[in-house]
Amino acid sequence: MSNINERGSSILQRPAEYVQNFEVLQNKCIQKNILFKDPEFDIPDLSSLTNCRNKRIEWRRPKEIVDDPQFFVDGASRFDVKQGLLGNCWLLAAMANLTLNKKLFNRVVPYDQGFYIKYAGIFHFRFWQYGRWVEVVVDDRLPTSEGKLIFLQSAKNNEFWSALLEKAYAKFHGSYEALDGGLSMTAMGDFTGGVSEIYDLNDAPSNLFTTMQNSIQRQALMCCSITKLKSDGSEKRLQAPHAYSITKVTCFLMKNTNGNSSTIYLIRLRNPWGRTEWNGSWCDKSNEWLCMTQKIKQSLGLVIDDDGEFWMSFEDVVKYFSILEICNLAPDDLIGQNETGSKTKWDLSLFEGEWVRGATAGGCDVFQESFSCNPQYYITLNKPDDNDNEKMCTVIISLMEKKMHRNRKKESNSLSIRFFVFDLNKSKSVSKPLDMNFFNNNDALYKFHSPMNNIREVCKRLKVPPGKYCIVPCTSNQNEQGEFLLRVFSEIKNNLKEFDNEVGTCPINDKIKELAVNTNKSEESNKKLKKYFLKVAGSDKEVDWMELKDILDFAMKQDIFKERDPGNENVASFTLEEWVEKTFYS
Repeated sequence: MSNINERGSSILQRPAEYVQNFEVLQNKCIQKNILFKDPEFDIPDLSSLTNCRNKRIEWRRPKEIVDDPQFFVDGASRFDVKQGLLGNCWLLAAMANLTLNKKLFNRVVPYDQGFYIKYAGIFHFRFWQYGRWVEVVVDDRLPTSEGKLIFLQSAKNNEFWSALLEKAYAKFHGSYEALDGGLSMTAMGDFTGGVSEIYDLNDAPSNLFTTMQNSIQRQALMCCSITKLKSDGSEKRLQAPHAYSITKVTCFLMKNTNGNSSTIYLIRLRNPWGRTEWNGSWCDKSNEWLCMTQKIKQSLGLVIDDDGEFWMSFEDVVKYFSILEICNLAPDDLIGQNETGSKTKWDLSLFEGEWVRGATAGGCDVFQESFSCNPQYYITLNKPDDNDNEKMCTVIISLMEKKMHRNRKKESNSLSIRFFVFDLNKSKSVSKPLDMNFFNNNDALYKFHSPMNNIREVCKRLKVPPGKYCIVPCTSNQNEQGEFLLRVFSEIKNNLKEFDNEVGTCPINDKIKELAVNTNKSEESNKKLKKYFLKVAGSDKEVDWMELKDILDFAMKQDIFKERDPGNENVASFTLEEWVEKTFYS
């Protein structure tokens, strides 16, 4: 169940003039009998990529690479993802996991395309971006060297969905270069709109395996990576820095030679290279499998093949890997219990907000005088999780910065974001919003910031008693301006509200009355304003606050909002900010 607040109602995607329409472009190409060439991503320059500098790159369409190109060959599989020269294992690990969830995969990779029916050299894909699903159109010219793909490719040389998805994702982030290095949680979020957690395996919580099992039951996507190899890691054929998909989590009882039983905790992983597997305990040909019955092997889907997929014990994963990333799916993306055996769905609440310089950008708690200016959100948890012996509530809080740059490589100036959680159960009454006095006399229950630099999302899983809490999202420093998305997942329905003064009416300022009286209400000006409104609002005739500001700026420049000097025939026009400054602060 989702609770999408009205302020975030623009989460629903609506038509925009700048969006390339797949069907329109496809039909135009068919009518003209030409193949599509994307003017927005026309033959990207790969010279900045180290592995491509000594390559003679030719951009070829699939029909120029093989005789019988197919979009899918026997459907989509994680084995259709094999890394090429681009250092994007983080992306490919997420792509391989995407194939494990048919519902998610079909939304990102639509099936209504191919190389024979209505083929026009054009393909389309969908990615989630800050609360909206965005369609990305690409042509099918792919980088090759000596007639072969140099980047992502399938194990079947005539299958091209994965290579085209990689190209669409490169366009989505600005360039192929932007995909060289990253975190799998970024791609998993873009593929699902889910909330991603990151765990430092050097300091793994004691209940991590249980968390992974519960996440798998809710169809979460999981990846793990190695930033630096342990002393014997290379001997056991692990790579660093490198990301791997987690494709299965399981445990079972096994009898020892002395007749006693012990629980075995296993993780199945996949190397995006499509080869080079772990050769330690529980590897494909290890002695551990000799003690297993054929029935258990079949239930686990054990395959002895050099396909890049292998098993490891949970203890070895924690020992050798550095980071675990879990992407929890939004409630609407979970398949029903009858289909998967999932225990439950998450309840989701969402808010879109902004840190405004001089108003709501108060900085972190170091800045005591301004910290209370930050946006505040009030959450009520009425009862504990079902079947929780400790009578606690599970909550996942995600704070995501809305990046302003399209290219990931240009995001080095990202804000350092964090959030604080305050317990309101101990106070009989509190100010609304919480004021400086409250924060000076009450310590935060939890403080969270990004464990890594240049990361867009801070996310944390909490176990708290039922009650009332306040979430304060902020930046590290004062007056750092930006937009954010706050999401709260909980096992039991939560009630998330903005903790602010009630909205009401107030007397109209005399200067605004004067402006209204002197407003030129000509028919021509009204027509101009209405036409511009419809242009911005689109077919649903709804606008968010940024679009409203754009409309007001336009209105200020029209005759209806022009200021005339009685002694001067010249007309002065001004933006909304200029008008406010001139009217109220001059």
